[in-house]
Amino acid sequence: MRQLSLLFAVVFLLGCQSSSEKKGDVPIIGFVDAFEDNTIAQAKKGFTDALEKGGYNEGKGTVKILYRNAQGSIPTLTQIVKYFVSEKVSLIATCPSLSTITAVQNTKEIPVFMMVAPTPALMKVADANGNGPANLYGVGENLDYIDTSFSLIPALVKPKTAKLSVGMIYNQSEPQSVEALERIKQLANSLNINLVTAPVNTSADVQMVTRSLLTKNIDAFFANPDNTVFASFETIIKSCNDANIPVFTSEAGLVDRGAVAAYGADIYQWGYQAGEQAAQYLKNGGKDMKWQMVTIRKKVYNPEASKRFNIAIPAGYEAL
Repeated sequence: MRQLSLLFAVVFLLGCQSSSEKKGDVPIIGFVDAFEDNTIAQAKKGFTDALEKGGYNEGKGTVKILYRNAQGSIPTLTQIVKYFVSEKVSLIATCPSLSTITAVQNTKEIPVFMMVAPTPALMKVADANGNGPANLYGVGENLDYIDTSFSLIPALVKPKTAKLSVGMIYNQSEPQSVEALERIKQLANSLNINLVTAPVNTSADVQMVTRSLLTKNIDAFFANPDNTVFASFETIIKSCNDANIPVFTSEAGLVDRGAVAAYGADIYQWGYQAGEQAAQYLKNGGKDMKWQMVTIRKKVYNPEASKRFNIAIPAGYEAL
């Protein structure tokens, strides 16, 4: 009986240990996606590939990755981050911006490695001097590339009337989406483009709002860097294809999913760059380390989509 009691006590104590304690010196990474999406999923693949190259392979037992997806729920996203904090993970990997914002709001000690996210200033998490949180690392992006992305449209699309008209939806609750909208408005004005916009609140609104936008005699649709656009892109592309309206974007991953062309960051490489930095942190700590800007951008096109709309793609674009 005494041996049985001792056995129960040992099992109880082992069960109470956190995963960090169980793994000893093996680093534990909490990776959180805010929602399910084929495009941003490429970032996680790039991140883990870079970790493996840096010597952190889950299959070989040199790292443990706790992966969670909030499926678009903000309360769930907060719970996931708080779980990672309670587990005392070595670092938190966040994708996209909603995950990053939630993470830095809930921990000041655990390093946060962002990807598929704008700069701290655009996420409204920078201080008065423009500095991001001290525990924020990874890779961010500013909005400069949107100028080139949007400017692809007048170069490739012939307007139905004297003035080119471009449609766009945006989530008014996403800071980077609103910032992008303001930038595109100014750019459209300088390019003599009629910009037709419509706000959405959730993915459930996208189909109805997009179809309404398509009745306004637009020549093309621009899919801006917006998490709601990412999550609902199949709905957008189907509606636009049915209306014979080409879609352009600033995200290479959306070209692979049916948009005609884009100039922007490669989402896989974005995650890979963040993963390289995370591997460096695990080896050497965060001394003199800061978050980085995206380094790889490119012009890409979808051959099937360009053929559908009879759009001639000039040299300098990579086919996906």
